[in-house]
Amino acid sequence: MRLLPCNSRGEAITEPRINDRIRVPEVRLVGPEGEQVGIVSIGEALRLAQDSELDLVEVAPMARPPVAKLMDYGKFKYESAQKAREARRNQALTVIKEMRLRLKIDPHDYETKKGHVERFLKGGDKVKITVMFRGREQSRPEMGYRLLQRLAADVAELGVVESNPKQDGRNMVMVIAPHRNQAATDASRRHAKAEKHAAEEQAPPA
Repeated sequence: MRLLPCNSRGEAITEPRINDRIRVPEVRLVGPEGEQVGIVSIGEALRLAQDSELDLVEVAPMARPPVAKLMDYGKFKYESAQKAREARRNQALTVIKEMRLRLKIDPHDYETKKGHVERFLKGGDKVKITVMFRGREQSRPEMGYRLLQRLAADVAELGVVESNPKQDGRNMVMVIAPHRNQAATDASRRHAKAEKHAAEEQAPPA
């Protein structure tokens, strides 16, 4: 079994070995455009890398023999970091809020809870609505279903039912998600705000 190289703290090093750090007698060489060169000695592979002004990068160390590729490693690392950063920027951070209702909720309390749900949806967050049953109320699940359907209808302009009402022990649960366009807009707004804050922190003092 081949052990992964470790740093001084015993953590596995994930960086590939490059150039003269590759300590094997031969490699299966892949050219810069992905073409198969074949099995060559490590000396020949390093010579080809030097002639091409490229790096020799070990891309499959567990293969027999290991596979190495000719590439501009600095450019490869930079582009990989850029892609990872872009993926994180585009990722919508979905937060699930929760709202609990009693089956016999009074009108004022209902309007207050509905207002909270609307605020969550406007913020681009999903909302888990839970109706809690007490005692004999458990024998009337249709009342909980009607309450959830009523709330879904009242906030239909802001969100859509993602998970239909279902019984969960003494509770009945439903999930409402913001409309896609609204979620995308709010996610973009949050990302812009975070980037602005980061830029302000990095700016030198006046």
